[in-house]
Amino acid sequence: MSPFEELAVGARGTEARRASEWLEAACLRRNVPRAQVERLSLCLHEALANIIAHGGGAARAAPVRLLLEVRFDSGGGSATVTVSDAGAAFDPVSVPERTPPKTLGEAASGGLGLAMIRRCADWLGYRHESGCNHFTFGARWSLP
Repeated sequence: MSPFEELAVGARGTEARRASEWLEAACLRRNVPRAQVERLSLCLHEALANIIAHGGGAARAAPVRLLLEVRFDSGGGSATVTVSDAGAAFDPVSVPERTPPKTLGEAASGGLGLAMIRRCADWLGYRHESGCNHFTFGARWSLP
C-alpha cells in the first residue's frame, strides 16, 4: 500500500465533514492509532476553517488539496497531513504564540484555532509555492 493518500475538497463548511471522514478512514486503514487520528482531525478541521474564513475568494474558487502520508519504522510511526490552498499567502508557523490571558477581561476573541493546532500536532511546517499555501502538521506514536 502506498504511504500516500489524496483528496480534493471545496473551501466550504459542508466539505469539512467529508475531509474529516476521509482522513479518519485513511488513517485507520493505515493503522494510525485512534488518539493520533483524533488529533490530526482536529488540526484538519481548524486548518480548513481558517482557509474558509481568511483565505479569500481565491481559496474558495480552487480546490483544497489534502495529502496524507503515513510512515513506520522500527520504533513507531508518523502521520503527516499537508493542506494546500490557493488563498492569500499566510504562514501560520511564523505567527508568535499568544500568551494565555490571566483574566477574562484580557481574553481576545478569535485566534484560538492556531493555538489548538500547535497543541495537537507534534510538528508544523509551511511553504508558499506556485501561488499556493502548503501547511503541514503531523503526529508520531511509538509501537507497543
